Amino acid sequence: MKITVLTENISFNENILSEHGLSLFIETEEDKILFDMGQSDLFAKNAEKLGVNLKEINLAVLSHGHYDHGGGLEKFLEINSNAKIYVNENAFLPYYNGREKYIGLNVNLKDNKRIIFTGNEFKINNKLTLYTLNGIKKKYDLGSFGLNKKEGNKFIPDDFLHEHYLLIEEKGKRILISGCSHKGILDIALYFKADVILGGFHFSKLPLDDKLKEYAEILNDTGTAFYTCHCTGVEQYNFMKRYMSKLHYLSSGSIIEI
Repeated sequence: MKITVLTENISFNENILSEHGLSLFIETEEDKILFDMGQSDLFAKNAEKLGVNLKEINLAVLSHGHYDHGGGLEKFLEINSNAKIYVNENAFLPYYNGREKYIGLNVNLKDNKRIIFTGNEFKINNKLTLYTLNGIKKKYDLGSFGLNKKEGNKFIPDDFLHEHYLLIEEKGKRILISGCSHKGILDIALYFKADVILGGFHFSKLPLDDKLKEYAEILNDTGTAFYTCHCTGVEQYNFMKRYMSKLHYLSSGSIIEI
């Protein structure tokens, strides 16, 4: 399996640009997958520079209903005329950072016939399954980090029912792809017991203290290899790296093989 980071918060390659967001190109034995589309058309510009033909993608997954993961959806629909896009049924609801900043998706795209709405568990094929973990009791609840959803005229803390995770099972390995892990990377890791987890931890607002050390040690004890990015935070990554033997960072333009 080969994974190319089309866009992420930072880049160490002067030819590959970055933005606050995430987009991954995943090549398995049978599928070419676009996982998230960043916040703009940058993922497409970087794809061209990296030699990735977006027209050849046969399916796409939108991890959750935030603009920095689905802002490029319209661009992808323009470029690729065939791929189905798997989106959770709650993804087009109104989501906010605080009460002022709308961070949801373009609702005008909701009725596109290529969008497939999914529930709590959805099997795409014999190797690809989407899970929400909705209803699973949390052991480590970190809250909503000031992120809200709007119901009528009221703002309530986001419960992230719109977020799902892609489990890829290939060659005896279980690889989990997550966008931001809003429901909690600790519970996600403990639930799936995957060989590899790739995605953001949503730790960028956490202080570099004993609590973050504890989280790092819990993740390390799972034995899972982690490739993280985006909302983890570079400072938090560097701190956690001291306590995790299998923690790696992915930036825009990174290419890995699993």
